[in-house]
Amino acid sequence: MHDKETTSFMRSLCMGRIEQDVICPFPVMSDSQKETLTDISGALEGLLGPRAEDFRKWDVAGELPEDFIDELREFGMFGLIISEDHGGMGLGNMAYSRTLQEVAKYDASVAVTIGAHSSIGMRGLLLFGTDEQNERYMPRLATGEMIAAYCLTEPGAGSDAAAVKTTAVKEGDHWVINGNKLWITNGGIADFFTVFAKTHEEGGRGKMTAFIVTKDMEGVSVGPHEDKMGLRTNPTTTVHFDGVRVPDANVLGEVGQGFKVAMMILNSGRTGLGGGSVGAMKRLIELSTKQANERTTFGEPISSYGLIKKKVGQMVIDCYTSEAVVTMVGGLIDAGYKEYQVEAAISKVYATECLWKTADEALQIAGGNGFMREYPYERVVRDCRINRIFEGTSEILRLLIALTAMNDVASQLQELSSTMKDIFNNPIKGFGVLSDYARKHAALRTGIGGERGFQKLNDAIQEQAKIFEEETRYLAQATDRILRKHGKSIIGKQLASHRLAEIMIDLFVMACTISRVQGSIDADGVEGASLEIQILKTFTREAKIRIKHNFRRIDSNDDEIVKALADDAFEAERFRWDTI
Repeated sequence: MHDKETTSFMRSLCMGRIEQDVICPFPVMSDSQKETLTDISGALEGLLGPRAEDFRKWDVAGELPEDFIDELREFGMFGLIISEDHGGMGLGNMAYSRTLQEVAKYDASVAVTIGAHSSIGMRGLLLFGTDEQNERYMPRLATGEMIAAYCLTEPGAGSDAAAVKTTAVKEGDHWVINGNKLWITNGGIADFFTVFAKTHEEGGRGKMTAFIVTKDMEGVSVGPHEDKMGLRTNPTTTVHFDGVRVPDANVLGEVGQGFKVAMMILNSGRTGLGGGSVGAMKRLIELSTKQANERTTFGEPISSYGLIKKKVGQMVIDCYTSEAVVTMVGGLIDAGYKEYQVEAAISKVYATECLWKTADEALQIAGGNGFMREYPYERVVRDCRINRIFEGTSEILRLLIALTAMNDVASQLQELSSTMKDIFNNPIKGFGVLSDYARKHAALRTGIGGERGFQKLNDAIQEQAKIFEEETRYLAQATDRILRKHGKSIIGKQLASHRLAEIMIDLFVMACTISRVQGSIDADGVEGASLEIQILKTFTREAKIRIKHNFRRIDSNDDEIVKALADDAFEAERFRWDTI
């Protein structure tokens, strides 16, 4: 039985172990949650389905009407993850993600307004709130009387969250907060802010602490609605704190542990954004297939053309595999696993990038119509572009994915090296230590561990499971090779880390898809799951090519040439060449 406090599928994989029991069987929701979701889906169709023209107009105007927000309150959209004891629906992570998937089919701004409240705005209270804090705020957050926002980003602190300059100084039984937060989703309608500020520590060093701040506290103010490229109706604003006195009882988590709180909120809430991405992909596939069937050229519907089929087929693969990954991460959280930050980061990177490709191709299939505001395609492209930036940029998350893996492997190699010291002092014991060292080091370098290989999979997907096992060896070898090549300087070798992250992303998506397809085979038989098996086969073939390419490029690449060209452009601050 796995220790759910410490086990991570991907971190184990980097150590040469395939922990099949963590991801198999594929997670499914309980019958009661499925029933609840059916009810929610029907209600959302009634609320949002007839609103397509409203969403278009509101996007142009750049505002979400207050009476519509009241309707969201009445439908319980702000109490999705809050317990029934506090007036919410008590949805688990999978069901919550699936709900945002439904909302995102209709409008991204609405999905983000709901998601920013539950995924990050009040998520800290859910994870770290005391009984007193929960009693005080949860009922009002559930009804939407209070809408929540997450206040971390500042003008000089985006991806570098530890660089926040907002301060909180202890005065008696209060903290006095001063500072400014930037680009706060829901900022214009929020009454409940999860705020991160530097607090003084002994020795003069400052660490972040998380606070619950409410809009009615003196000194809290918000700026005007930002004029954004996408998600235009969501009230995104600056939030200012000018000498705000916050009671000690409003500290969220422990003093000095704000960075941990901030990261756990983001990790736990990533399936919301992932679910929204999957929902948008499903909607785009629906729009694109109808467009392709109805649009004719040269006497034929464009759905009959190979290049259009290629686009739609890839959309289907991307949507299916994204949903597999997002569902898996939600399932891990619901099952009580605590170490899922790498898997959550992969789900966010993969799903948001698949949505971007799908939105681009859907617009292309729509042709000139796609460029017109009369149709939804251009709005989806604008709305989904931010997904690769907020809640952790794709670049930063790739570094997190890779560096976490390399830190684990480096620690294990260091530990193994230290066990060698006693060999010559105790030769008899030394034979056992040496054997253990050789076995573990071989696992790290070759990906061959004591728990290698998938077990009890259907014959129809055995080939794909074997490919996964083979490519896992590249992961272990890549990690070992990069560490030996760069050593302690690996932190600054972002292109090497990027390649390792790409390998890890492909492997996790492959594993989740294997698990999902096996679940479909168990439920519907090989014939019933035949198309899903083809999705798995196609993804696996492409992933195998990408993994081998990234592995080869660890040693043979043009990194230094590309960086030199960039340095020259930075120095000149322009493109140097012209034809006149």
